[in-house]
Amino acid sequence: MKALCWFGKNDIRLQRVPDPKIINPRDAIIKVSLTAICGSDLHLYDGHIPTMERGDILGHEFMGEVVEIGREVENLSVGDRVVVPFPIACGSCHYCHDDSFALCDNSNPNAWMAERSFGYSPAGIFGYSHLYGGYAGGQAEYVRVPFADVGPIKVPESLSDEEVLFLSDVFPTGYQAADVAQFEPGSTVAIWGCGPVGLLAIKSAYMLGAERVIAIDHVPERLALARHQGGAEVLNFTDDPILDALKEMTGGRGPDVCIEAVGMEAHGEGMLDWYDKAKQTFRAETGRPHALRQAIMACGKGGTVVIPGVFGGIVDKIPLGAAFSKGLTFKMGQTHVQKYLAPLLKNIESGDIDPAFIITHRFDLEDGPQAYDMFKNKLDNCVKVVLTP
Repeated sequence: MKALCWFGKNDIRLQRVPDPKIINPRDAIIKVSLTAICGSDLHLYDGHIPTMERGDILGHEFMGEVVEIGREVENLSVGDRVVVPFPIACGSCHYCHDDSFALCDNSNPNAWMAERSFGYSPAGIFGYSHLYGGYAGGQAEYVRVPFADVGPIKVPESLSDEEVLFLSDVFPTGYQAADVAQFEPGSTVAIWGCGPVGLLAIKSAYMLGAERVIAIDHVPERLALARHQGGAEVLNFTDDPILDALKEMTGGRGPDVCIEAVGMEAHGEGMLDWYDKAKQTFRAETGRPHALRQAIMACGKGGTVVIPGVFGGIVDKIPLGAAFSKGLTFKMGQTHVQKYLAPLLKNIESGDIDPAFIITHRFDLEDGPQAYDMFKNKLDNCVKVVLTP
């Protein structure tokens, strides 16, 4: 089969690789009908996530048709059309029983590796380094899905692939960011980053009762989507002094919730931004937390900071004193996608939301290397890329 494979920093290649096979009786083989490039895939593309190996198959946002199942998979049949969550979960450990699927105890075969970095191992993830299990990803013609009796959700034929694809990651991720904040109706939510997760967090915040959403970015096409599709008020951080602007817009109180949907490669202004870039370049710091610092400083007293943006290791100069003095609450982590699949599918079916509004570019899988370059460098107003094998 053909697949997009990682060969190093800024080096993605379309390769012929062996077809996946059933290894475990709870496996399924999916023929991929649509896949996507995620913002967190760019952390791999830029070489910031360790333990990648040459030839690793990328991709954790995908869906398709079941073509083979293991003997213990009773919830799926050959021919079913399914969306697959990006975290892999066993369904039977303590964390899965607690609906904390991204913390599964049993799905990362390289748990020892993650324990050295994080203290404990999170769940395995498709196509996201050997630190997270070394699983082949879904930017391919076929993919093996472990624990297929837990993860994939069947989708109705009345909905297109593009309408449901983002149940695999970015829609639940944006929704969880708003959900875990547990804000009261009428609250003000500020969101850093108007990429796919940020855009869907805007829509989700309104669905959950926010009165105002203020979106912060510097890319014109993303700000336009946030305003016209998301209904948010927008700030361009290159033009507006963000902390002063947010204070003024909230009557001096600051936002009730600040969502950092950027992660480890945030852009900023001034000397601190240059400091972060230099330290990241020389691997003295694994992330550039400019947006996180700003969210902490901007958040109102007693507020909540939520971090769906991916961080891979150590970051510097976090204003913990500000967080302590203001009594902030922090929520963060990978998304428990399986928890949200059924209710969010109902939201799509009812017409409450069509997540496909974030798609700006469509390519064949063969064009994947060019698509990565376009997405990274935001060429041709690119916000979200989907690929058809």
